[in-house]
Amino acid sequence: MLRQRIMDGQLEDGQLLPNQDSFVAEFGVSRPSMREALRILEAEGLITVQRGNTGGAIVHRPQARHVATTLAVVLEANGVTLSDVGGALQLLEGTSAGLCARRKDRATAVVPVLRDANKRAREAVDDSLEYVKATSDFHRGLIELSGNETIRLLVGSLESTWLTHVRKWAETTTESGSFPDRDYRLHGIDAHDKITDLIKVGDVARATALAESHFDPEQFYLSPADANRTIDSSAVRAGDTVTDGLLFGV
Repeated sequence: MLRQRIMDGQLEDGQLLPNQDSFVAEFGVSRPSMREALRILEAEGLITVQRGNTGGAIVHRPQARHVATTLAVVLEANGVTLSDVGGALQLLEGTSAGLCARRKDRATAVVPVLRDANKRAREAVDDSLEYVKATSDFHRGLIELSGNETIRLLVGSLESTWLTHVRKWAETTTESGSFPDRDYRLHGIDAHDKITDLIKVGDVARATALAESHFDPEQFYLSPADANRTIDSSAVRAGDTVTDGLLFGV
């Protein structure tokens, strides 16, 4: 019942739950049963229990990062490699672009957002951090504006796993001075413009194909060994807010 109240929004994100005694009285259960129920909800990521005299349980509405953490654990347990995740994202990136091109309201709901990201990328082509932010917004736009909530959640979850590696790649190449040069960056923006043009005219097949081919997982390998490196779920958990930063396909 508490899980359903969280799902329905009756219990809001960040809300402090009443003390256990009130639930014991409401549901007619024992305190040990109530504590077990709260442990289950905590394991599902729906609440955080703060123990001690001033403790309590805080509600967390389900978010993509929770799925991402669980997915990363499963991927690691199955020995899934970085190249496998990159390959999946390559296909899903194309799918998202195709869905954007299929939207009837794409001219007003999708294209302006992508155009703005591309404009900012060109203006910041000589500023690596701002450039990455703008190109990230473009890719995020393809996913967020695909019009399919399941695809958005799925890609967002894989994205969190992938971006843990991308963030390390960006930090390392920036420090070493090996971040992609100006011509490479301009080429990337040109590809983004072409994808946007195809979405504008509703060319689903070509938008899908270009977005998929544009995404190259290998550009983010620090060495060939990265391709066969197993996903590290602990790194994903430590950086589960990275989706607000760098995004793939610069």
